[in-house]
Amino acid sequence: MSEARAVRVLLADDHAIVLEGLRALVDAEPDLRVVGATTDGTRVLALVDEVTPDVVVLDLQLTGMRGTEVLAQLRARASAPRVLILTAYTDGESLRAALDAGADGLALKTESPQQTIAAIRQVASGQLVFPEAARRWLRGRAAPAGDAETGGRGGLTPREREVWALVAAGLSNHAIAARLRLSENTVKFHLQHLFAKLGVRNRTEAALKYARATLP
Repeated sequence: MSEARAVRVLLADDHAIVLEGLRALVDAEPDLRVVGATTDGTRVLALVDEVTPDVVVLDLQLTGMRGTEVLAQLRARASAPRVLILTAYTDGESLRAALDAGADGLALKTESPQQTIAAIRQVASGQLVFPEAARRWLRGRAAPAGDAETGGRGGLTPREREVWALVAAGLSNHAIAARLRLSENTVKFHLQHLFAKLGVRNRTEAALKYARATLP
């Protein structure tokens, strides 16, 4: 791939040494090019305007502003780059917070460098990337059968309840993504887990269950 077609990558990590390592790793790939880097969360938005990256590789822990706050502000824009969260945090709550904030993908610093590169490419191409460890955590959070019979609300996250209500209102994935300031891939991910927790197979069944669960 020529340099003109290389994926433009902005790096944001609170450790300067990690940042330089990431820069060297990404710049070694012919189809990727680092166009900016910072340890300061408050600088990310300005850098996005200055260097117009295709993908922002964002740590959850940054100087000045948390990664989830940066991500939320990016999602509030009419046009924003795709965002890959690269983090050392492996607890499900942190990963869920990143997904709820609108991440296009998540990768763990404990994974191999080549997995990180692959995740950048996948996010750049529009795929949702999510660690299997976090998927297992989310599956473990599924609502008990008894709760699902009453609508599954007790086992749903606040974001899943928002998505459920919008599905019941007849909104498409694109419309839900715009309303909640998420990527369409993130909405699809939420729907997969929502359907599993509710014990339904499609949007129609989810809407019917929502109607029953919200009857006075």
